[in-house]
Amino acid sequence: MKVLKFGGTSVGTVESLRNVKSIVEGQEEPVIVVVSALGGITDQLINTARLAAQGDISYLDNYARIVERHHQVIEGIVPQALQLDLLSIVNPLLEELGNIYRGISLIKDLSDRTLDIVVSYGERLSSVIISKIIDGAIHLDSRNFIKTEKQWNKHVLDNDTTQRLVHGIFDDLKYNVVIVPGFIASDNAGDVTNLGRGGSDYTAAILAAALDAKVLEIWTDVDGFMTADPRVISNALIIDHLSFTEAMELCNFGAKVIYPPTIYPVFHKNIPIYIKNTFNPTAPGTCISEQHPSPEGKAIKGISSINDTCLITVQGLGMVGVIGINSRIFNALAKNGISVFLVSQAASENNTSFAVRNGDADHALEVLREEFNAELQSGTLSEITAEHNLATVAIVGENMKHTTGIAGKLFNTLGRNGISVIACAQGASETNISFVIELKDLRKALNVIHDSFFLSDTQVLNLFVVGVGHVGSNLLSQIHAQQENLLENKALRLRLVGIANSHTCVFDREGLDTENYQARLAESDIEATPENIRNGVIGMNIFNSVFVDCTASQEIAALYADLLSHNINVVAANKIAASSDYESYIELKRIANKKDVKFLFETNVGAGLPIINTINNLINSGDKILKIEAVLSGTLNYIFNILSSDIAMSKAIMKAKEAGYSEPDPRVDLSGKDVIRKIVILAREAGYRVEQSDVVANLFIPAKYFEGSLDDFFATIGELDEEFEAYRAKAEKEGHHFRFVATLDNGAVSVGLQRVDSVHPFYHLEGSNNVILLTTERYNEYPMAIKGYGAGAEVTAAGVFSDIIGIANIR
Repeated sequence: MKVLKFGGTSVGTVESLRNVKSIVEGQEEPVIVVVSALGGITDQLINTARLAAQGDISYLDNYARIVERHHQVIEGIVPQALQLDLLSIVNPLLEELGNIYRGISLIKDLSDRTLDIVVSYGERLSSVIISKIIDGAIHLDSRNFIKTEKQWNKHVLDNDTTQRLVHGIFDDLKYNVVIVPGFIASDNAGDVTNLGRGGSDYTAAILAAALDAKVLEIWTDVDGFMTADPRVISNALIIDHLSFTEAMELCNFGAKVIYPPTIYPVFHKNIPIYIKNTFNPTAPGTCISEQHPSPEGKAIKGISSINDTCLITVQGLGMVGVIGINSRIFNALAKNGISVFLVSQAASENNTSFAVRNGDADHALEVLREEFNAELQSGTLSEITAEHNLATVAIVGENMKHTTGIAGKLFNTLGRNGISVIACAQGASETNISFVIELKDLRKALNVIHDSFFLSDTQVLNLFVVGVGHVGSNLLSQIHAQQENLLENKALRLRLVGIANSHTCVFDREGLDTENYQARLAESDIEATPENIRNGVIGMNIFNSVFVDCTASQEIAALYADLLSHNINVVAANKIAASSDYESYIELKRIANKKDVKFLFETNVGAGLPIINTINNLINSGDKILKIEAVLSGTLNYIFNILSSDIAMSKAIMKAKEAGYSEPDPRVDLSGKDVIRKIVILAREAGYRVEQSDVVANLFIPAKYFEGSLDDFFATIGELDEEFEAYRAKAEKEGHHFRFVATLDNGAVSVGLQRVDSVHPFYHLEGSNNVILLTTERYNEYPMAIKGYGAGAEVTAAGVFSDIIGIANIR
């Protein structure tokens, strides 16, 4: 024998009821079918009762809709020959309900007992209707055998009486299908009661345990228990198997797949529970049974949460060493029907914190202040406080007891994403780690835990890209081209959740198309001001955030400190922040280190070449940088490499701009500012305190050419062509090449134009390539050389892409 329970969504429409009929009639053994009210009816019954109690005449319209809903279902699925017989049962029930509503309206009062009677009609009506849909089914009223008694002002199961009545009815009953209303019960006086919201699951479990069913199947609208709430985490996965303990923990902390008390009765009989989908009956679902955790299994099975949390704290130095304080706290709460779902106590015993629902918080404070009035007056207790707008999260898995470092990884993961833990609790069984956080951080916390503990099949980085010019557009193209490969081979999903150009910005938590983002930007009415960008990025409060700056904007660079302070990783192609005043640079590093996030700017020097990373690795391994000699401007190297008798200086500059090698204003390159920024960045990364003003600059273009507009520059720069051609011809004759070289030598920094001969490492540098020579304590006689493309949007974008991948820590 099996027990099947169908929830409100499963019996909500004619179409879903056809699925129920097919599932039940397809069973090969006797079944007891427990059903909920038609989907949404319980809420309608309650709302209508409240309207009537308020004297609101609109309750009549609500009542009419309830009547119409049940008639429509009967007309839509019950065979014509059975409809009159069914209506002879249903219509009197509906009439009774209408009379009760009229009585409530007249006396304008809605007692708990009356409300219990009202809501019972949902299951009473649905069970009668469904019994006429399924061939050969008989109907039994659960009020005749599910009994409750009053404890702490609540209805709880009277197990002994229920067991006796269930056996008295079912032991000699001959049946193939029995339809039973869930949720509803009665007390020993015969008054209608219920098992609480979600109690239809409990009804099914009580019957399954009492009658030693082979299995209990809970049919709902999902394929099974999931690793997290799919409404919050889009890539949540189905859990194929849970232990009773794991399922209980998940349910107690907010998982709504089944009603928590459901597990107790079947657990004691070791009757497995299957969670199945009425709308996808062939799906395997989730099996809940007694099992021993496998050391090879995942450390945690799932995440659950309660977003309705208030943390109450009782504190005072007078609590230390006093026996019975906690007993008084929880007895006082229990006597007043206040449920506590998390407890956290300091080892010093000077405070105890516990979580309750927000709706119970004021009552709890009142009860405790009355209980401890004498201690509060004497100062033994300093205060009893309540903190609202919180959420409780639980990570659950019996395998945690076999895995070291789970708690450390959990809190480190939360900290890196800027999520503060207000209180936490972990039982000695190590099956559940629960903690309280601010409600505003709940979505982020659930996502980052799900991502970090491999409950997801992919790791996600959420990207905000600012600047879609040459570098930014190439970066997005590269991401688009690599998405499939990263997902398939590295289980990494790069999700673009924000983007900005010089005019507008767009933010979308669900993700933007990396190929067709321009249309979204064109449609957006959000101006791309630094304030809007900052507010959009921080306000999204999304996990694993990466801010990618592909601009050359001072205003955007000024946002880094705030972003890092909010635990947002920063990847910058923009050189301004790392080359600004030294204190600002160090402050960004300090914030990133404190918040355990990344501030990466590899492309500030050498585009896609691993220069900064190499310097960091050398220093971190105990080496010391003594000297740096470098050609760091791909733009200038390109210009000097194409200079010839046919290509004058002015023409070479224009070619560099057209090829995308130079900054939008090539004067930044020609003035040496770009190289100065780069050598300052390298000097700082090498451990030297250097400002841009410390750099000695030997420039090759007079200062007057940098005054005025860019148009003025191109109109006058040709004046130097003849002079430069003479220099070039002389150098060529002597076998020399021009190179604009940056040097760090024992802390002294300079940049300037140099002539190098054919034996110099810089002589054969082609195109826009860069070269860096690192002389260190280890690489002293033979400096380390790094050489390659040092300019160009494509290689710079690739370097930015590499920094982004570095944040994911994949191999």
